[in-house]
Amino acid sequence: MVNWVEVLRKHFVARLATNAGLRQHAVAVDEEDGTVINIWLPSHNKASQMNHNQHHPVVLVHGFAGDGMMTWGFQVGALAKCGYDVYVPDLIHFGGSTSRSPDCSVAFQARCLAAALRNLGVAGPCTVVGFSYGGFVAFEMAAACPGLVRSMVISGSTVSYTGAMKDALLRRLGGARSIAELMLPDTVGQVRSLFSAAMHMKLWFPRRLVKDFLKVMYNNRKERAKMLDDMINMRGEEASAPIFQQNILLLWGENDNCFPIEYGESLKEELGEKAILQRISKAGHLAQLERPCVYNRYLTEFLAAHSPSDQVNRSS
Repeated sequence: MVNWVEVLRKHFVARLATNAGLRQHAVAVDEEDGTVINIWLPSHNKASQMNHNQHHPVVLVHGFAGDGMMTWGFQVGALAKCGYDVYVPDLIHFGGSTSRSPDCSVAFQARCLAAALRNLGVAGPCTVVGFSYGGFVAFEMAAACPGLVRSMVISGSTVSYTGAMKDALLRRLGGARSIAELMLPDTVGQVRSLFSAAMHMKLWFPRRLVKDFLKVMYNNRKERAKMLDDMINMRGEEASAPIFQQNILLLWGENDNCFPIEYGESLKEELGEKAILQRISKAGHLAQLERPCVYNRYLTEFLAAHSPSDQVNRSS
């Protein structure tokens, strides 16, 4: 039987990538652990060989309920049109990225992604755009590899996720008894509830499409459950956040129920002068999918202001 989400990935989402001049590539990060990062990258990039004509790299890091291109399909074309080199990885245990390592931490994801980029000749500086769980990975990369990460764009995420935040989320949304039940649905009804929580727009999806999404997007459940456990209090309740040197855009849906706009406001205060908070009205947690034109405008304006001017052809 045809899985319509697979058809969507192969024929629509992949077409968005190829129209943006991207191709798919598997990057071996650690042969001993079998760690491989699947990544969409500029067609001109040759793995393990620095391309001296490359433009400013922009790395798009997805969240917990999708893979790279399913999350960022509406952004790649706008970024490529402006002359940026776009990289869209699948995090480990998502999409085509795999590993036998028992490490399911945010730090492991950040290390592997940084290693994959370096293997592709991207030694820095780049801009990392992180959404939700991908925001944790982006912050971790920026703290560990300041020479690689020049600037960040963060949507619906924080530097760390506490048990109090988790408890507040479950109370706010209701229904789910645990973060794993919410983020790793195993029924059509649970997927619908997750979509409803993540989106400001009230869209209706056919049961068949939701069922196909469940089959395609929710594999590697054991590893992802461990990732959720690590995500909560990954820095410890008493640990202070790193001091970031990068310029940071906090790009937030005003109606985000998963990471409310108040989290963005607090994060702006915590990060200080280096951070800018930009709100997107009539958008929830999935602002890049709900209002892609507005999201892309704010994103490209920030990049234009914080990318090396001689590397980017800012065509309109």
